[in-house]
Amino acid sequence: MSTCTSASRHLDEPMAGTAATARTWLLIEQPGPWGAKALTSSHLDPTLGRALEAAAQGTGVRIALIRRPGRHADCGTPAERHIYAAHTAPGNPWLHGAMARDPELLLGLDFAALGKGDPQSFDEALRARPHTEEPLALVCTNGKRDRCCALLGRPLAAELAASGVNGAWEVTHLGGHRFSPTVLVLPNGYAYGRTEAHAVKEILQGVREGRVVTEGCRGNSAWERPAQAAELAVRTETGEHAAGALTVVRTDGTAPRWEVTVAHADGRLWRVVVAQGNSLPARPESCGSALGSPARMDVVAVRQLEETVVGVAC
Repeated sequence: MSTCTSASRHLDEPMAGTAATARTWLLIEQPGPWGAKALTSSHLDPTLGRALEAAAQGTGVRIALIRRPGRHADCGTPAERHIYAAHTAPGNPWLHGAMARDPELLLGLDFAALGKGDPQSFDEALRARPHTEEPLALVCTNGKRDRCCALLGRPLAAELAASGVNGAWEVTHLGGHRFSPTVLVLPNGYAYGRTEAHAVKEILQGVREGRVVTEGCRGNSAWERPAQAAELAVRTETGEHAAGALTVVRTDGTAPRWEVTVAHADGRLWRVVVAQGNSLPARPESCGSALGSPARMDVVAVRQLEETVVGVAC
């Protein structure tokens, strides 16, 4: 049986520049079943879900539901749940966590400040603190959005949990169903596709050591997609794996062509030309959808600039 993931693999579709964009992620534990639009179709109060969606609109905060890997009996509302906020901008990544009985506390957050990387309102509202345990490995498993996420994502999440990865969670939506199983790692914000358990463990070890694994990487969610592709291209060009070494300082142009300036912590600069193309031949972007030509980010050129910048915040 052909699926969107099998078609994407067969055509060797590139993944760089396909990560969901969010500078800050807000994660709410919600066991039980999820619908396609999980914030309003789960055991989370749909009125609260709609209010949270509205509050986060345009702030750079993306909200998702999470649950522990395993069977998901329809057992109603938990007495207490995990809540996480993670900011992914290089130079200032952080992950804070708390336990909460009442998720309505989240309506008191300053979403604009949270999107800019200020955790104060989150910490005060939930008595949160920096998360010092395992980095989080979020595996997309929402079969109501695409069957591949459930068929491929849930076994991966279960394998990670069974092998002792305490930071493994299932998550409602990361985009790019055809790259399943898809994984987002927090707090560094790098997303991955076509992942296997051994690769996720290597990625998590990289986070602990302050380095980025580029194999299978879709990009950093802190940046828009042209910049994601550009940053990964510079890493490939230079062999730079240090997590905080590179940042995107500027993106010029509009679709279908951009010039992205990437800076190193030591002051070096690169100009990366990225062009948006269409993936051919046509293939399904999602299981059951019509054939299409999904956009791809092609790196046309990577050029180191002669000038340098001093004191780049990376």
